[in-house]
Amino acid sequence: MARTRKRPEELRSHRWFGTRGLRSFTHRSRALQMGYTIKDFAGKPVIAIINTWSDINPCHAHFRTRAEEVKRGVWQAGGFPLEMPAIALAEPFQKPSTMLYRNMLAMETEELLRGYPVDGAVLMGGCDKTTPALIMGATSMGLPFIYMPAGPMLRGNWHGESLGSGSDSWKYWAELRAGNITEHEWDEVEAGIARSHGHCMTMGTASTMTSVAETLGLTLPGAASIPAPDANHPRMATASGRRIVEMVWDDLRPAEILTAKAFDNAITVVHALSGSTNALIHLVAMAGRAGVDLKLDRFDELARQTPVLANIRPAGQKYLMEDFYYAGGLRAMMSELKDLLNLDCATVNGRTLGENLEGTKIYNDDVIRRRDNPLSASGGLAVLRGNLAPDGAVIKPTAAEPHLLKHTGPAVVFKNYDDLYARVDSDDLKVDENSVLVLQNAGPQGGPGMPEWGQLPIPKKLLQQGVRDMVRISDARMSGTSYGACVLHVAPEAYIGGPLALVRDGDLIELDVDARKLELKVSAEELAKRKAAWKQPPPHYTRGYGAIYSQHITQADKGCDLDVLHYGDPTPDPEVVH
Repeated sequence: MARTRKRPEELRSHRWFGTRGLRSFTHRSRALQMGYTIKDFAGKPVIAIINTWSDINPCHAHFRTRAEEVKRGVWQAGGFPLEMPAIALAEPFQKPSTMLYRNMLAMETEELLRGYPVDGAVLMGGCDKTTPALIMGATSMGLPFIYMPAGPMLRGNWHGESLGSGSDSWKYWAELRAGNITEHEWDEVEAGIARSHGHCMTMGTASTMTSVAETLGLTLPGAASIPAPDANHPRMATASGRRIVEMVWDDLRPAEILTAKAFDNAITVVHALSGSTNALIHLVAMAGRAGVDLKLDRFDELARQTPVLANIRPAGQKYLMEDFYYAGGLRAMMSELKDLLNLDCATVNGRTLGENLEGTKIYNDDVIRRRDNPLSASGGLAVLRGNLAPDGAVIKPTAAEPHLLKHTGPAVVFKNYDDLYARVDSDDLKVDENSVLVLQNAGPQGGPGMPEWGQLPIPKKLLQQGVRDMVRISDARMSGTSYGACVLHVAPEAYIGGPLALVRDGDLIELDVDARKLELKVSAEELAKRKAAWKQPPPHYTRGYGAIYSQHITQADKGCDLDVLHYGDPTPDPEVVH
């Protein structure tokens, strides 16, 4: 059905540039000061290009060039582009965790779009938290936007062997600690694992969340799978710039795209990818900004009916995102899932998801499996509950050794991250391969910022015995590139007195993934005594953003958003006449 197109005087930016008052005089004269002419912006959609480029973010090293390519598309379509920098959230470098600052980028995005004469936006992100943060902020603002993903880097290489971001870092670090490779070989891995710009090329959080963005309908079809150095990537950037101008004229807003059905599609795709466990937290927060009340139980319901089709590390056997792209990419995988997807969902190119999947093909069905040959018959993530995680926890079964998916063992407890690294390699640590490693106080408040500490290191003496996986439990997250029998996001967290805070050395813990159970085998009476004696640790912050974060952050099952940013009455546009 044809949409009613806006008239130039209906553009939001018209209030800044199009009237004859004193303020519009000032706005126009200052635009002229920058070398533009009146014809450059008069009556044209003003497009904000929110760019998370920074010298400290290697995943977005190409964004200076990509921003110019987006601008080219905006100019071609008759729009007026304005590039606006935003915090980079450089995953490898920012401490204590980029998760502490995801909501800051969301706020910055929302307020950039609200405070300036903007009609629509192209969001440039890709490195882990940038994708949910940018989308959350733009969703709250409600203007038309399109997401331009950074794209995965090229596969790594060491002695002719492909290296995967993160996954091989953990693998070879363990081998170094076990004495199986030399320091020189470790240095060679370091030099070969990241060979180009772009985000991690495993199915980590970056690839998972850009795939989520495409599945939700927020990118151009096929955008998420294109490797960053590929010539198709700048072409996609320019096409995104052209398309956002048309979206503004058509007034195609996120409220039409981000529906409950669209979020079901995203969850289904995350399971089929065996994507990052971080997707649960981000999707709950993103849905909350769109007014969709997404519960953890919905993830589990869809997991039971969704096969794992993407044979991509760390859950897969050997392939990386470059292989996924050559095999047909995300659209090809979704074409195998059509009966599980809501194909009538709207997308940013004006077509439905189903229409965007027409004509797709799988070119390598070992990389993208057919339905009759899945990597796993059911979804790549499982939500656990029990007296240790009343509000839920998550595990990626496909990334764990199968024998550990039903396991009972004695707890070895670390009270925080410093305690873990002080003792985990100690020769006198009382631990064996049946033990359950427990990390406390690593959650949203306890970390602070819920760092990716959930892949607890295997104790050195067990590595030397050949042990490569153990059951590990924490209120932390872990990198999407990580692997192992790691139970994560335990809620409520230890720092606020959740049951995880009450675990002691030697307590038996039962994990049963098929039954979705996580139980501390301690009586209710004993737990009540421990809770009565428990004292909350001191706050990490007493001022600044950290204090604001600590006062307003929600728990993992609620998406770790700031409670004041949840969906609600829209914030009014600012007055322009004063």
